[in-house]
Amino acid sequence: MKVIHADQLEAAPVQADGAVDCRMCCLIGPDDAAPSFSMRRFEVAPGGSTPKHTHAYEHEVYVLEGNGVVTDGTQEHPLRPGIAVYVQPNELHQFRNTGSGPLRFLCLIPHPLRGMREVCVAACGCSG
Repeated sequence: MKVIHADQLEAAPVQADGAVDCRMCCLIGPDDAAPSFSMRRFEVAPGGSTPKHTHAYEHEVYVLEGNGVVTDGTQEHPLRPGIAVYVQPNELHQFRNTGSGPLRFLCLIPHPLRGMREVCVAACGCSG
């Protein structure tokens, strides 16, 4: 069992083309022998964003703090604490901070199991 406060982990800048003032830490992942998914915490500074991107796997997002928008390429949806987002496989998406403080959210992604061919690397810096 792993029990850790998120503030004990250092967030690293997201090293993907198009990421602006965005940091991520892997709270639970392959290094913890988690067999099915990773839980990451993102922090996007005011005016910052994740890159616009797609990938073959789903992810689920839960907003912890701040205000922003998530876009599917054609429509923007407002984000605030308590909002949950499901991003379908191959769906274009981007998270952008529109508030005056940090936008923090949890993002869960599957590991490359059960026939998945794409490893989660794009836009997250996560090795799982």
